[in-house]
Amino acid sequence: MIVFSLPVTTLVGTAADLSANPGQQAWILSAMSVGAASGLLVSGSLGDNFGRGRVFMYGLFLLAASSLIAALSPTAILLIGARLLQGMAGAAVMACSLGLVGQFFERGSERAHATGVWAAAFGAGVTTGPILAAGLEDLLSWRAAYWVSFVLAILLLQWAKRAIPLQDAHPRRSIDLSGALTLAMGVGCFLAGLTESRLGLGSPEVTLLFCLAVLFISIFVWVEKQSRAPLIALSLFKKPGFLGATLGAFFAGAGVLGLLTLVPTLLQTVYKTSSFTSSLVLQAWSATSVLTAFGVRWLSPTWTAERLLVFSLVGCGIGQLALGVLGENSSYLIVLPGLLVAGAANGVLNAALGRLAIETVPSTQVAMGSGANNTARYIGSAFGLTLVSIFLAGGAARGGESGMLDGWYLAVWVTTAFSIVGAGLIWCIHYKKDREGVELDDE
Repeated sequence: MIVFSLPVTTLVGTAADLSANPGQQAWILSAMSVGAASGLLVSGSLGDNFGRGRVFMYGLFLLAASSLIAALSPTAILLIGARLLQGMAGAAVMACSLGLVGQFFERGSERAHATGVWAAAFGAGVTTGPILAAGLEDLLSWRAAYWVSFVLAILLLQWAKRAIPLQDAHPRRSIDLSGALTLAMGVGCFLAGLTESRLGLGSPEVTLLFCLAVLFISIFVWVEKQSRAPLIALSLFKKPGFLGATLGAFFAGAGVLGLLTLVPTLLQTVYKTSSFTSSLVLQAWSATSVLTAFGVRWLSPTWTAERLLVFSLVGCGIGQLALGVLGENSSYLIVLPGLLVAGAANGVLNAALGRLAIETVPSTQVAMGSGANNTARYIGSAFGLTLVSIFLAGGAARGGESGMLDGWYLAVWVTTAFSIVGAGLIWCIHYKKDREGVELDDE
């Protein structure tokens, strides 16, 4: 998550140094999401079959290599390619790290504690990345953050070699290569279409990408129905817990993540704050989420993961709504209360999603469960980020900085609606589950 969030506060300086046009800037910001979302489910399935520790370490190696390429990139195109590779590497690290938590910690309070720590680390990465990148950019260059991520990945890889077993105890299944390929192509085309749509919804390239996405996803569904060893059993979506976790991840991405990712861009453009100042302001959200993710373990067991998911999405919505108080003559610090509320709720949300991702799938497929959940989160965040970007760009085109604020108000309302609708849907699913007494069949 450190690597994922590096461009959030350094995009302006990176674009200036590499002479990146608006389309390339959108891809610098989104390329890692495209790579990660395309590879999460595949990486999780590979981890369940060939060893979560082994795939985790391959992911760290690729993360180090792609960070080195990013640090040395002479052009925007090469940096975008490096960010795509970082996304694929990050997919293996993320899916298999949560899969390893599910492997080594039994259900109950021990696993709840472990997933809370994992969620806190998730938030800590988001906290550290922007401020690290901004500080190093002020001292040296935007490239320095990628050099640091290269070193950190190498150090973590050496640590993982000593701490994590390479092979799992579960027997291997055959790999659904056709399912993996069609899913990666479908998700990749969809997210590429979203990225390109920020420059114009009606372009032929966007239409072609969305049509290809529909085609590949349709083929994927057909392949999974025919496969004896599918990448993901479509019957899982009939289980209330898995469906609720997937919807929660999507609406969290489309809501709070899609909106708050662009807070630094708004502050730098409208209020002329430095990248370092905007990264400090964002800490009110990301640092608070670390604390609450840790604190979830002290809640009463009556607070199930599903219930936490509902209330945290509502809390995120309240925090998002509070960000609509920004005005041309107001201080940018007026966003702090909203960021604090959204951050507190987001930490609980991350912990609940982490627990549900591995508890709503069979024990032999916990990395796949993590991959599926985080795929939904990345698709949601790409969708939300695209909408917010379109609103801001459209407002700026119509009325400059004042128009950008108008676009921000619209983005606040739309993304808040995503959070509240997501909470409502999950509450309905959870209510139906309680009423019918549905439980996970762990076979």
